[in-house]
Amino acid sequence: MGRSAVLLSALCLLVTFATSEGQTAAPAGCGAGLWSMYYNLCDLNAAWGIVLESIAGAGIISSFILLIILVASIPFVQDSRKKSLIGTQVFFLIATLGLFGIVFDFIVKPYFSTCASRRFLFGVLFGICFSCLWAHAISLNFLVRKNSGPRGWWIFAIAVGLAMVEVIINTEWLTITISRTPFGDPCNILNMDFVMALIYVMFLILATFLTTWPIFDGKYKHWKKHGIFILLTSIMSIAIWIVWIVMYVYGNMQRGSQLWDDPTLAIALVSNAWTFLFFYIIPEISQITKPGLQQAFEEDMYPTRGVGYETILKEQQKTQNMFVENKAFSMDEPAAAKKPISPYSGYNGQMRSSVYQPTEMALMNKGPGETPYDVIIPRATANTQVNSNNSTIRAEDAYAAQDGRKSQVQSYPNARW
Repeated sequence: MGRSAVLLSALCLLVTFATSEGQTAAPAGCGAGLWSMYYNLCDLNAAWGIVLESIAGAGIISSFILLIILVASIPFVQDSRKKSLIGTQVFFLIATLGLFGIVFDFIVKPYFSTCASRRFLFGVLFGICFSCLWAHAISLNFLVRKNSGPRGWWIFAIAVGLAMVEVIINTEWLTITISRTPFGDPCNILNMDFVMALIYVMFLILATFLTTWPIFDGKYKHWKKHGIFILLTSIMSIAIWIVWIVMYVYGNMQRGSQLWDDPTLAIALVSNAWTFLFFYIIPEISQITKPGLQQAFEEDMYPTRGVGYETILKEQQKTQNMFVENKAFSMDEPAAAKKPISPYSGYNGQMRSSVYQPTEMALMNKGPGETPYDVIIPRATANTQVNSNNSTIRAEDAYAAQDGRKSQVQSYPNARW
């Protein structure tokens, strides 16, 4: 009887303690029946949790919308080389969506399942993102030099292979660490050990940064804008990682409190995930449906290519108009005005009568009551009248008269040259 009474009293005390904790320990903003593990999601006194979950929730919605837009734009992509990279970019966007998701693991209080998932997924998701960026940078190095790169499934396979290395590293590290910690608790992992497990991710960030620079030496400049997107993303990521590692390993320990460890990691996740969206995903989606500039380069080298039927008609009409305008002036000018020619150069033994054909300019300058043959554009004439019909002397005769050959012209008074 004594033992049963002691057990019953102990059980009552436990129930009373749990009930009183759930009723009295609930902070402002949280319900009375909420598990204490989720207090940071609604505690008004700890505003960092509410702010981060709001930002992370907006990131999840934005990533999902961008994912739909990216997949829906596949039929509208005109450049096959851009279309081949969509698979890698979708993989990248799914990992970014996962980064926003695990922020909630760092907001809630440590628990076995949350600690295990945050320790494992932190490195794996970042490994996927930076593997995709590095694979894209490798493809751009080929595109800026040859205007053609590896096939899309090759780039996707490279990204998956690089990410699988981090999966293997994190699986082995987490298994060994849990087996060596007291009671197998993944929450009892030192900050330094957590950072050391992310060395491979740091290598991916550095490799992406270094691989991006040779892109700007290529001759096909229209691919360089994609290199700028990756370069800015890698630079911002390096800055974020330096800040959070310094705070997580050194800053929080100097303050003598580990209460800011989880907020530090959550802020790093949110900041880097939004960096991926703003500096890489959104610019890439804005450029993915634009046609490639290869056709523009070919038109510069070969202007006759890629011209439509309407353009040809316009060019022909323009050429004809210019020809008619130039012809109006060329008909009134002598064929060889700069060089005197003998009047007998075109003589074949037969007399030809000159027929005057007025030009368009002459008809336009015709005055009232004048015949078309009375108004003529001034031309070089001789001082002597050749015949009684008042016909105009040709330019050749004018040059002949100036050279002292008047006798030759007067010997044929009835001829018109």
